[in-house]
Amino acid sequence: MFSITVVFVVIFALGFEFLNGFNDTANAIATSVYTRALSVGHAILLASSMNFIGALVSQGVAQTIVEEVVNANLQEYVILAAIIGAIIWDLVTWWLAIPSSSSHALIGSLIGATAAYTMSGRNILWGGVLNKVIIPLFTSPLMGLAIGFLIMKLMTHLLASWSPYRANSIFSKLQVVSAAFVAFSHGMNDAQKTMGIITLALITGGYQTGDFHIQIWVKIACATMIMAGTAVGGRRIMKTMGAGVTKLNPVNGFVAQTSSAAIIALMTAFHAPISTTHVITTSVMGVGAAHRVSAVKWGAAKDIILTWVITLPATAIIGGLVCAVVGMFF
Repeated sequence: MFSITVVFVVIFALGFEFLNGFNDTANAIATSVYTRALSVGHAILLASSMNFIGALVSQGVAQTIVEEVVNANLQEYVILAAIIGAIIWDLVTWWLAIPSSSSHALIGSLIGATAAYTMSGRNILWGGVLNKVIIPLFTSPLMGLAIGFLIMKLMTHLLASWSPYRANSIFSKLQVVSAAFVAFSHGMNDAQKTMGIITLALITGGYQTGDFHIQIWVKIACATMIMAGTAVGGRRIMKTMGAGVTKLNPVNGFVAQTSSAAIIALMTAFHAPISTTHVITTSVMGVGAAHRVSAVKWGAAKDIILTWVITLPATAIIGGLVCAVVGMFF
């Protein structure tokens, strides 16, 4: 039997995963809905199912969460505090309809909670945080911007002789494939962070020993919750992502989705817990800028980028404060 604290960790972690699907996964399908390649209902069904499948196929990102962010003999309540801190941040940014990073909210909150518990930063694995969190935090969005821009330039050249009707007709169908790809890659990266947190709690509580692995019930539970979150919500973020950054047509949407999905899959292969929100947004910006720089609504992009920059430090503070409060009860 699990301790009551570990039970709370699992409950709150699965709640966080639900919010992750509710908030983040809309990013994967917003472009398909905006270009009318898919209806909202069909897009959510597709994203839900592909998120579930993607969540089951890898565990490298979860291993990073467990082994390369903090190194301390934590109490279970510290992990609980980290999850609560991340949930608070997700709810605030969701309410403001700003596409924030659940990934960095969780990692920042874990860093802050650990620092508050140990009363120092010595137990933070700064090398792992730098290599697997900070560097991908900046490089993956830049890759999205550059690759989206370059592929859109190439597509513009290749399709120069096509009529708009022909291009839109064909790429509306191809967008279904690209939407599935980006939802699959999203599940493959994002769902693992919660798997890692639950696994960290199981190891801390002595319920799991030996070489790193994710128990099958943890995989299925997290995959189910990210799927459920996708199915229930996401329309608020769709509006910002789909039309708030730049105008899109099916060709633009296909390029943005394919570019971002490829980058997310690449970063997952390197076990980097990146923000899928960052990558998808900058891919859309790159596609828009390929037509003309003024096509991108830089004002909306500026607000999104500001949120990215402050997420880690803000959630570290929130995680530390929640840890101090939760510690009074455990």
